[in-house]
Amino acid sequence: MTTATAPPQAPSRTYASLRAAWIPLAALCLAFFVEMVDNTLLSIALPTIGRDLGSGTTALQWVTGAYSLTFGGLLLTAGSMADRLGRRRVLLVGLAVFGALSLCVVAVTTTGELIALRAALGVAAAAMAPITNSLVFRLFDDKALRMRAMTVMIIVGMSGFVLGPLLGGTALAHVRWEWLLVVNAPIAVVACIGVRLGVPADRPEDLTKDRLDLPGAVLSVTAIGLACYSLTSGVDRGWLSAVTLASVAGAVAAAFAFVRHERRTAAPMLDLGLFSDGTVRGAAIAQIGTSIAMASVMFGLILHFQYAYGWSPVRAGLANLPIIVTMLGATPLSEWLARRFGHRVACLVGAVCLAGSLAGLAWGVDHGYAAIAVCMVLMTVGLRTVMTICAVALVDAMPANRTSIGAALNDTAQEVGSSVGTAVVGTLIAALVTTRLPAGTWSGDLVASFFHGERITYAVLAVVVGLIAAGGALSLTDSRTVEEPAAEGQPS
Repeated sequence: MTTATAPPQAPSRTYASLRAAWIPLAALCLAFFVEMVDNTLLSIALPTIGRDLGSGTTALQWVTGAYSLTFGGLLLTAGSMADRLGRRRVLLVGLAVFGALSLCVVAVTTTGELIALRAALGVAAAAMAPITNSLVFRLFDDKALRMRAMTVMIIVGMSGFVLGPLLGGTALAHVRWEWLLVVNAPIAVVACIGVRLGVPADRPEDLTKDRLDLPGAVLSVTAIGLACYSLTSGVDRGWLSAVTLASVAGAVAAAFAFVRHERRTAAPMLDLGLFSDGTVRGAAIAQIGTSIAMASVMFGLILHFQYAYGWSPVRAGLANLPIIVTMLGATPLSEWLARRFGHRVACLVGAVCLAGSLAGLAWGVDHGYAAIAVCMVLMTVGLRTVMTICAVALVDAMPANRTSIGAALNDTAQEVGSSVGTAVVGTLIAALVTTRLPAGTWSGDLVASFFHGERITYAVLAVVVGLIAAGGALSLTDSRTVEEPAAEGQPS
């Protein structure tokens, strides 16, 4: 550890190597890992939860969707709060709340309580995600060290996201599903200690005095939440019922009010003027498409493997290995595509892979696991390509002092897509198959009905995701950049 001459808005303590910064870097990676793995860790337990709590498909979609909804809806607000109250302080509070809430799962007895708990965990995770990335940059003055540290963070976070089902399935062979959340508590404690010991506190002169845009945060979460709930209500109560129509009207009104408020307020949560840049707009749209694909496939295949095939959680977790291996190994391919053809063409290739994999699943769901595995690999190549290129393009398009808001916008687009994807596939399966998933072995007729519902669901998603991802890709430039620029200055 050395004391370096810091830039005007850098912390007073920086490190000369990754090894010297191992305590704070490990703590930040651990915080990032736990918030990412919690996105998918519980997904493998959905059938077990459904049997234990008597949940139907629309309720199970909210067990995962509630976390993505509050997490994605509050990322930008949490980043703004950290800029005002102190990044380390907000991260420590987020970790403490996340750990404490995870222990509350032992008191859960109904699906509604679990959904509320997952939504609260999403709020706590939102206070952690943008700050862990921001603080990593502040550990080092050297740009090369910053990029190496960020690479470590990305690998750890992505590993947590894709390993969630495998870790969860393995754990379920030995413990009850509640322990998948309880384990977050000791991890959060260790991360808190590391952050407290190794990450310097923010200096008052580095913080901003601008007020928080709380109305914008409330309106954005309300709009997305009501839009997703209207799908659930349509299945449960009818598409022309008063509750469903009121949900749709409320979502539209909240979205309109959000846009109106963000344009008029002096300190908006999201500067809508950023979307006048085609690259920013296109990258965000394409990221939504990728997340719709990934969330819908992971939710749908978890039900497919454990209900239709009758596989154990461990075997269902192992069935995700094609995604895990491809996600970790496809980076060189996505970078080669970007360098060889530019962002626009490479992203279009990724969009074609996404749409093709979903169309393949529409055929392959009743043709055995081998067909599904091939589609999983193709989908992951598309995911990795679009996700990597759009993250780089979005941040690269930001002004030098707005790169952190670009990273937060990228994460927000992905979480919005996850909420929508989970809601759409859960709703379609409930509408086409059944709203109540029976316990035990399924009958042949129910399995056949489930396959039929999946075929329609994935065919619809192939068209939707293809149009969204390709539409976003067309707005990108021919840039061949494959590395995110280091964040300079203070996050906006």
